[in-house]
Amino acid sequence: MSEQQNPEISQTEQELLAAIADIIAIPTEGAFNLRADGGAKLRRSTKNIEITSKTDQQGIDIRIKPGTKGETVHIPVVMTKSGLNDLVYNDFYIGAGADVIIVAGCGISNCGNHDSQHDGIHSFHLEPGSRVVYREKHYGAGDGNGQRILNPRTEVYMRENSYMEMEMIQLRGVDSTKRYTLTEIADGAECLIIEKLLTHGQQLAESEMDVLLNGPASKVRVVSRSVAQDESVQIFYPRVTGNTDCFGHVQCDAIIMGQAKVRAIPEITANHIDAQLIHEAAIGRIAGEQILKLMTLGLTKEEAEEKIIGGFLK
Repeated sequence: MSEQQNPEISQTEQELLAAIADIIAIPTEGAFNLRADGGAKLRRSTKNIEITSKTDQQGIDIRIKPGTKGETVHIPVVMTKSGLNDLVYNDFYIGAGADVIIVAGCGISNCGNHDSQHDGIHSFHLEPGSRVVYREKHYGAGDGNGQRILNPRTEVYMRENSYMEMEMIQLRGVDSTKRYTLTEIADGAECLIIEKLLTHGQQLAESEMDVLLNGPASKVRVVSRSVAQDESVQIFYPRVTGNTDCFGHVQCDAIIMGQAKVRAIPEITANHIDAQLIHEAAIGRIAGEQILKLMTLGLTKEEAEEKIIGGFLK
């Protein structure tokens, strides 16, 4: 697909983009790639950021020139067809000294009787001294019997003194998710990984993670905040391995409601005497006094719960 192509975006596609508009929007300028129902639909490269289609498989390569500052890349995906199974490989190459924001997200609207599934494999290669803020949001909608399935895989390879901040959000609407994240961190590099998750009904969400602290003075902080409602199930399994003098902190906090189930299994492994690794996990229900306090201010019980959940996942 050539750059600057701008075919008509359907009403359903517009609605899905609007649902994740807090982090995904069609910008008037900057690099942008929209994938819709298994194919490229809209693309724009810039002087410093080049987006090209892969020749051997579905997906794109995003190359950011060294020293690029203050630019943003948007790569949303929307799916409106029931029964579609979409697999895509996206590779990001961030040049030395670049400082950019990358915004991704997937919206699935399934009004049919067949499952719709998107598996996105993202690979990030950060050169020395580069900085990336990566934001990703998943959203599901539609009144059909078919499931909305998302299985993202993220791989991050960080060179010396680079910085990576990842915020991965999934709030309602997705029936099944199996996420895997791999991060390899070199000398003096630092990574912050934030996951925010809300499940309801009979939804299943699994998140598995491997973080390898390979370089001296490397750092990672992993923060998981989740709410499980109704009969939904969540499993969070972050593993941090310190192979040198490094620092790692894993924090898992979850609110459980109804008949939901939450399993948090933080794991830390020290392979060096100067590896400093910490993990903590907490699962509990909303405190009754919190709800009562808000109800005295005029909120219903349901409104009070939503207010507390919103603050927890903010």
